[in-house]
Amino acid sequence: MSNLVARLLTAVVVVPVLLYSLFWAPWWAFFSIAMAASAASAMELSGMTLAGHRGLQVWSIIAALGVFAVFYFAPSSLAVTSTVLAVVALGFLLALFAPDPIESAGNRMGWLVVTPLFAGGMLSAIAQLHRLDHGGAWVVLSMMLAWFGDTGGYFAGRAFGKHKLYPKVSPKKTIEGAVGGAAASIGGALLAHFWYLPDLPLLHAIALGLVASIVGQAGDLTISLIKRSTGFKDSGFIVPGHGGLLDRIDALVMTGFATWLYAVWFLPPS
Repeated sequence: MSNLVARLLTAVVVVPVLLYSLFWAPWWAFFSIAMAASAASAMELSGMTLAGHRGLQVWSIIAALGVFAVFYFAPSSLAVTSTVLAVVALGFLLALFAPDPIESAGNRMGWLVVTPLFAGGMLSAIAQLHRLDHGGAWVVLSMMLAWFGDTGGYFAGRAFGKHKLYPKVSPKKTIEGAVGGAAASIGGALLAHFWYLPDLPLLHAIALGLVASIVGQAGDLTISLIKRSTGFKDSGFIVPGHGGLLDRIDALVMTGFATWLYAVWFLPPS
């Protein structure tokens, strides 16, 4: 099966399931999808950064699921703060007593803390978007911000790209592509404002599109940096035709978090 055929088949299966879970299924359907994505992201991230340490990888996945659940079901400041501190403390203890070279202990400590908070906390934010009034539309917006940015950046880079953005990490990305991606993300936010999300004011749409583009591209570059520094071509193999899940949702994790922060700060309580 060619890579293109695998990608098309994946889209044919995933897109209808995702849309159904967002707009017509019970709340737990999208919650389950987001939680599964959290576990898969933790598995891929720890597989790259904690390669060869199976026990620590399992801890990262379990901790990510715990963070996801606490952030979703008990989003009070005390619960969130306690969870973050617990992840930090347990991560340090596991790294301290792991039977591995002392020289790499600092690296292990860092990833045992970062992985659960990134895979659990950030993806929980996307699940929490779905709890808002018109939650499905807000989740779709976060996806549009990521995928419009990716697509716009690709075509702008192909057409106008001359100046490298971060060649040591992603040799093909250009400044012109980044600008095109930002314009496309803003366009996606404006489309949402005029089409299906009137709760998103015009100026807010422009600002959110710009911010989401910046953090989305940062997420893309961060995963690229991790892959390059650990010697992995793809983050995994879970998505046929695409490689790993993080290869597909690296920008979405960040745009989803940015959209959730906007909703928390600017939307009136429902």
